[in-house]
Amino acid sequence: QVQLVESGGGLVQAGGSLRLSCAPSGSIFSVNTMGWYRQAPGQQRDLVATITSGGSTNYADAVKGRFTISRDNAKNTIYLQMNSLKPEDTAVYYCKTNAAGRLYWGRGTQVTVSS
Repeated sequence: QVQLVESGGGLVQAGGSLRLSCAPSGSIFSVNTMGWYRQAPGQQRDLVATITSGGSTNYADAVKGRFTISRDNAKNTIYLQMNSLKPEDTAVYYCKTNAAGRLYWGRGTQVTVSS
């Protein structure tokens, strides 16, 4: 069964940068909007950024100007460049997409920002 697989998380000091990647474990088709979400302990899962197949992007206010989402349509892979990280960015980051009417979520990658 195809899954989305995130990578690139880790521990970083405040002000630092990380780059997350999300790719499918196998072939998926008719991929639409792809996005990043995050969930901090005890909190709901929130939108971080989305990108359409045409490259249109949308960001949560909390990350605008610091995070950049990008996409490789040939690989159905998305990236999240995170700069100027803050302790409040600490969370598990998940990617999501829908393809051919099916919803896909990854298992998440932990991002921890120390002060």
